[in-house]
This record gives sequence, C-alpha cells and structure tokens, in this order.
Amino acid sequence: MTGAGASTGLVGFARALRHGGVACGPDRAQAFVAAVDHLDVAERDQVYWAGRLTLCAEPDDLPRYDAAFAAWFGGMPPQPPGKRVRQTSHLAALGEGAAKHDGRAPTLKVAASDVEVLRRKDIAELSAAEKRHLHELLAALDPVPPTRRALRRTPSRRGVIDPRRTLKDMLATGESTRPRRRSRTTRPRKVVLLIDVSGSMKPYADALLRFAHVVSRRMPVEVCTLGTRLTRVTRQLRHRDPDQAMAAAARAVPDFEGGTRLGETIKVFLDRWGRRGAARRAVVVICSDGWERGDPALLADQVEQLKRLAHKVVWVNPHAGHDGYLPVQSGIAAALPHLDRLLAGHSLDTLHALLEEVRLA
Repeated sequence: MTGAGASTGLVGFARALRHGGVACGPDRAQAFVAAVDHLDVAERDQVYWAGRLTLCAEPDDLPRYDAAFAAWFGGMPPQPPGKRVRQTSHLAALGEGAAKHDGRAPTLKVAASDVEVLRRKDIAELSAAEKRHLHELLAALDPVPPTRRALRRTPSRRGVIDPRRTLKDMLATGESTRPRRRSRTTRPRKVVLLIDVSGSMKPYADALLRFAHVVSRRMPVEVCTLGTRLTRVTRQLRHRDPDQAMAAAARAVPDFEGGTRLGETIKVFLDRWGRRGAARRAVVVICSDGWERGDPALLADQVEQLKRLAHKVVWVNPHAGHDGYLPVQSGIAAALPHLDRLLAGHSLDTLHALLEEVRLA
C-alpha cells in the first residue's frame, strides 16, 4: 500500500502529465493511484504500466507519457516485454542531494524528502537536474484565481427583491406572485505580472516566467517583462506546452539580461494598458530585485499611480528571503511606501506563498 507521501507524488505526476498535453483528468489520476496501491511501488516497471494503462487514452499520448515518466521518475521508460531490464522506481533524483543506495530501490519517503529540500532551496543555487525537476513541479501547480463581487445582480433564490421581474410575473398571471430575487455573484479578479528580466534577475527570470505561464492558464492575467523596455508576453505564454511558451517569450523579449529602468517601463505599462483597464481593480505583482538604473523618484511616482488604480500591489523580491535582507536598493526603497506587501520569491515555497497572497486578495 502506498503512503500519503507516495500518493502525493503520484498525483503530482498525473498533474504534470496533464500539463504536458495528456488529457488525464481527476478520475484517471484516481484510478492510477488505486492501481499502484495494489502493486509494489518500488517496482518501476509496475508503476510505469499502471500509469500507462490508466492515464493514457490515445496512442498519441504514449510518447508524451514516456517522456513525462522519464523526467519525473528518472531513467528511460521500461522496454517492451522480452527486452525489459529490471529497474527500480525513484522520483527524479536531484543530483548531489539525492540519497545513495546499495542497488535496492530507494523509498518514496526519501524521494519526498528530496522534493521538500528542493521546495525550500534558492532557485539561483539549483543544479541542472534540480532545475528540470523544478520545472515539473511548477507545471503541477494549480493556482486559484482571486475573486471579486460582480457589479451586476443576477437572478437568484436569495438576495434583494427584483421589482421588475416580480411585476412582470404579476402582470402575466393577473395575481400576486412570489417575489423574484437577485444577488451579486463573484467573478475572477484580474492579475497582472510584471517580471524583471534584467541581468541581475538572470538566476530567477526563467522560473518566474514559467510560474507566469502556469498562472496564465488558470486565470485572467496580463504578463509583461521589465528591463530597458516593456514587452507584453501574454500572448506568447498562452502556448499549452511550457517549453514552447518560454521559446516564444524569449523571441519576443529583446532585452533579456540587460539593464533595468523600472520607472520608465511601469510608466509605459500604465500608459498603454494599465489606465485602459488592465490594472483597474487588479492584483498587480512586480517581480524584481529593485535595482534601478533610472530615476527612483519616477519609479515612486509610477508605483503610487499604479496603487491608485489597482486593488492590491505586491512586490516579489528574490533577495527578501535571505537572512539579513534590508530593502536598501534604490528601486525597492522608492516603491516600498506604496506597496501592500513585500514578499520573497527565491524558492518554490515562496511562490506558493505568493499564490496564496493573490488568492486571498
């Protein structure tokens, strides 16, 4: 029987597979977990065939399944009958931090602990193998959009009396009727992600853009990059495949690893899209380390204007999670008085905290 940690790892694999283009919904994920529950989870081949039979619906799903299985569990997919080599199951070894073993299958408990270490580790310090695993964990995120009360009322069983519909019923029947009612429902609140892609943000820019790709597939969001100029990449991040989305964004952004002019680029955002509706009553998230080559006074003025338009302004600084951090950089010091929250953004756990902050906005 698999434990709670193993079940979490299996469900995470099913989510990553779904984000990779295989249509495996919650019912198939549940069938996968139930099937593995009757097998030896340390037997890699058994896990492979259980997932292949429960998660794949079409022949076209098989190559994607094999690629996802190899990335998630490590190693190549099992060979067809007659050519199989006995292999043991493990969850994506994380390089130097992976547990050593004596040829027997490492337990899922060890793999789960590796994932916990990865969740807390600074993204800038990850190895190539850990970055690949981080991409899989980012793809498995399931963000919930913030909500707001709708401006218009709709028919409802509870709420205030709707005099127009009530009178219409009375005229139609010629007698008094039960009052009709209406109430305000909720709608998703817009989210804006402004991501610094300058040279000082190089260790974090790719992970933040992949995070934006996941968010953009779950809620109404506008995504722009900040550098020496502003570039809107909302359309590029609509690609279903994360690698294709990253490639499209890279082609669209001409100033990767360049300088930073936060005040000027936020002003361009406000002039082109912010005041026209993109920032109104939205949750605006600025992802930057706060190094500003332009005028800090201009940045302070633009963030103040952004605050007046938006529902909430959150600044995510990867360095804010480090011990002894002080917001002394010119950009963050200028913007700080106009922010609702200053959060860290250096690890997967801090990105989870950001999602919760956005959800509760």
